[in-house]
Amino acid sequence: MYVCNCFGVTEAQVKRHAEDGACTPRQIASACKAGTDCGSCVRRIQALLGRGACPRRELADEGRPVLSEVRVSASLDEAA
Repeated sequence: MYVCNCFGVTEAQVKRHAEDGACTPRQIASACKAGTDCGSCVRRIQALLGRGACPRRELADEGRPVLSEVRVSASLDEAA
């Protein structure tokens, strides 16, 4: 089922992004643009995320990063 009609984002995609660490509608928007056009899907995204849906919720509550970070310097070191 579509959550965001503007960008064609499905419920499954939102859940997949949440499993990857996106714990807020803003983080979902960064991952797939859902909620960034008309905004009518933001409440649905919030409902899908819920308080217990984020596997890294504790990190987010502490203000620590929850999304996977790419280590560019390590990649550059390996290329050299």
